[in-house]
Amino acid sequence: QVQLVESGGGLVQPGGSLRLSCVASGFVFSDYDMRWYRQAPGKEREFVAHITPDAKFANYADFVKGRFTISRDNVKNVVYLQMNSLKPEDTAMYICSTWQRDYWGQGTQVTVSS
Repeated sequence: QVQLVESGGGLVQPGGSLRLSCVASGFVFSDYDMRWYRQAPGKEREFVAHITPDAKFANYADFVKGRFTISRDNVKNVVYLQMNSLKPEDTAMYICSTWQRDYWGQGTQVTVSS
């Protein structure tokens, strides 16, 4: 069965960094564009970052440009989100997904607080 399992979240101080991972299985990972979304309680899910299958192109939401970097490893079937200069407003559940299909992970919680 298709699975997307995120990890790497946690509590971090403002200005700190985290690296999120999403391990994929049950489909041909290297054929899929991958995305990161985030969702805070009571708020709409919002797009964070996108990466093409060969990692040649990436796209980011304006509020993370210059701070976050999406990458992938098609041998390990992992997509990453490197998050730097974190702000309290980055606090959310971060969720990995495919672009072509309705595949979603359960998410990993990121809390940015002093």
